Amino acid sequence: MSDNGSASGGSVQSVRRAFDLLELLTDMGGVVTLSELASAIDLPLPTIHRLLRTLVALGYARQLPNRRYALGPRLIRLGEGAGKQFGALARPQLAELVAQLDESANMAMLDGDMVVYIAQVPSSHSMRMFTEVGRRANLHDTGVGKAILAQLPDDQVRQIVARTGMPTPTAKSLGTIDALLTDLAAIRERGYSIDDEEQEIGVRCYAMAVPDAPTPTAVSVSGPTTRVDYGFADRAVPLLKQTASRIASDMYAS
Repeated sequence: MSDNGSASGGSVQSVRRAFDLLELLTDMGGVVTLSELASAIDLPLPTIHRLLRTLVALGYARQLPNRRYALGPRLIRLGEGAGKQFGALARPQLAELVAQLDESANMAMLDGDMVVYIAQVPSSHSMRMFTEVGRRANLHDTGVGKAILAQLPDDQVRQIVARTGMPTPTAKSLGTIDALLTDLAAIRERGYSIDDEEQEIGVRCYAMAVPDAPTPTAVSVSGPTTRVDYGFADRAVPLLKQTASRIASDMYAS
């Protein structure tokens, strides 16, 4: 079948292949050679080259001076728009979580080597947590970040940390890859993460991954340690799981 033909199920094969290449560029770190792409995807080299030329012309990919390929700037607008829509979709579920727990709720997703907050609903307390939508943060010292990292293989976690380092904003922040991997193993086992004053002293956060999200995503509830104590988890964790499941269902509702 030609690149312009239709695949089974009514999908257009060339469109599917173009998106496969964009996802592959993302998974491979965003800067790769044509031969590296060819070795990672089951497509003829001329087809890959043709698709990349089209993506470059449209601004969705770039060819660097060293002839490597990278993601293009037009994807930024698409990503920002998708993030805003995804955040708007999740707000009713976050609002319900806040109504049940009366602590601030957030949703964030993986953005390169960091986490970006895409939705937030604050609690009614005068002393509360507030995270600006659009704020980017490190993965290793935030509840949502660690919930996201726990979805990734350890080798990918090591690569991310090698690029970003592990800043320690508080004395309780994780500062070594071994400590982080140990924590991630515990998160996978119990099903949720804890930011135990690792981002800010006096603040505790419980977070959980959104299942089957197209980009690793997590929801969280956070507040002062005087209210968000360890017993708070008994109420918060089941509600977080319910919220994450509902967001996942809404995401794919037709």
